Amino acid sequence: MKTGLTKQEKTTDIWFDEKDTLIHIRTHNTALKKRLLAYSRRYPAICQQTDTDPETGCMEFDIAKGRFSFRLTAPYSKERRKAASEAAKATASNLRRSVI
Repeated sequence: MKTGLTKQEKTTDIWFDEKDTLIHIRTHNTALKKRLLAYSRRYPAICQQTDTDPETGCMEFDIAKGRFSFRLTAPYSKERRKAASEAAKATASNLRRSVI
């Protein structure tokens, strides 16, 4: 969708306070919009779409605290990256053999 906005202007804002029971999300991110929209349709008591702007492609949602999370991941060490790479290669090799 062409919106006339630059990538820098296509933001995702997530805000909440300690008092309110809801997290407010305003986003232009297509993947996040799709996930939140599907979630709001499946669980309307927990998540609601509150606004949409067809001109900019922005959507807003309210979601119950405890249903939205941030994931922080530590960087992989060189050893861990090498082990993961070798495991993926072995899995791919086994899959090719099973198809043949």
